[in-house]
Formats: sequence, structure tokens, C-alpha cells
Amino acid sequence: MQAFRNCGLCASGSLLLKGRTDFLVARRNMAVLRLSAACVQLLKDKANVFCRSPVHQRLLRLPEVARSNTVAFSLGTSLCAVPFTQQVENLSHESLIRRASCLVTDSANTYLSQTTLALVDALTQYAKALHTLIALQKRYITSIGKLTPAEEDSIWQVIIGQRVEVSDRLEECKRLESNWMNAINICELSAEAAYNSGAEHACTAMKTNLQVAQCKVEEVRKISKEAEKKLAETKAEEIQRMAEYASSIDINDLEDIPEAYLRED
Repeated sequence: MQAFRNCGLCASGSLLLKGRTDFLVARRNMAVLRLSAACVQLLKDKANVFCRSPVHQRLLRLPEVARSNTVAFSLGTSLCAVPFTQQVENLSHESLIRRASCLVTDSANTYLSQTTLALVDALTQYAKALHTLIALQKRYITSIGKLTPAEEDSIWQVIIGQRVEVSDRLEECKRLESNWMNAINICELSAEAAYNSGAEHACTAMKTNLQVAQCKVEEVRKISKEAEKKLAETKAEEIQRMAEYASSIDINDLEDIPEAYLRED
């Protein structure tokens, strides 16, 4: 009987312990569920904010950017890369030739702009050197017969040095003008190629750039030509002034006139 009573107590205790354990497990599961629900709600809020952000908008455009690709093809031993979008019509020979002609016109435009800038700068420097020489020779004309032999020799050294600079500037203009003319010819050929391939816009732009470059060079050329004309007039005035000065002095005094005075340049 005592043993039976003890077994009953043990069984009751086991049942109570098991019930308490089940209750704790249930509470823990409820806590886990509540935590999971909170995490899900937080993720939803973050997702809504991200969808409205500029970063998400840029990511949505990534597939459009990825559609653009580059195809490389070989012709003989040379390779050429041509950008294209994934459309059947852009893979035709005509389209590839048109794109290649546009690349040629872009390169020709760059060559033209650089040679035009160099020639315009050279012509400008040449015109400045001419005006400096004109000023020196006019100063000499007004001082004929008024300077000492040392002063006359000094001013003629300056004039001769300036004449050398004018000659160097002129040679530089001729060299750069040769490059500029090559650029003009290349641009004309590239414009014709663009027109024949159907790239009318590139052809029109090239012709416009050609006109602008030619106008700029022509303007500076006109300035340098005017300076050359003034220099020639100054030389004629110098010769006339020297003749007047020689006729106003005794013939025996001509031996004292420096040789540079009697030089006709």
C-alpha cells in the first residue's frame, strides 16, 4: 500500500513538471513568433524606403544600360570595335560603314582644329614681328643724320635681329600652312565619305567646320598681308629719306655713312 502511494505521488509530480515545461515552451514559441513578426514588419518598411530612393531607380535602369554592347570584328590583320545596340538593323554593313565614316569625320575635325589653331597663332606672331620691324625702321628714318656712329650701329643691330625673327616666323607659317592644307584635304574627303555612306549630319557638320577654319585663317592672313604692305611702304620711305639725306651733304661725307644705310632690303 505504501509503495502504491509513493508511485502515485511520483506520477503526480511528473505530470506537474511536464505541464510546467510545456507552458514554458509555449511562451518561448510565442516570443519567437512576435520577434519574427517584428522583423518582417521592419524589412517591409526598409523595402518601401529603398524602392523610393534614387539608388533603386538607378538599379532599375541597369538592364537598359546592359543592353548596350560592343562587337569586335577583324578585317585582314586589323581589328576594329564598333558600338551597337542589340537590334538587327544595326548589324548591317551599311550601318557599320556609316558609323565608321562618323568616326573618321570626328578624327578629321580634331586634326583640323589643331592645325588651324597652330597656323592662326603662327600668323599672329608673324604679324607682330612685322609691326615691330616697321616701328624700328620708322624710328631709324626719323633719326637719320641725328645719331652718332655708335648709336646708328646699335639701332641697325636691333633692326637686323628683328629681320631675322621675321624670316623665322615666316618659315614657321609656311610649315604649319602645309599641315593645315593636308587637314583641309582630309576633311573634304571624310565629308564626301560621310555623305556617300548616308551620314548626312556628319557631312554637314564637317563642311561647317571647314568654313569656320578657312574664315579664321583668312582673317589672320589679311592682317599679316597688311603688315607686309606697310613694311614695303616703310622701306620705300627709308630709301627716299636716305636719298634726300645723301643729296643734302657733301659727296666726300658719303664715306662716313654706314654701309647698312645704303642697303636696299
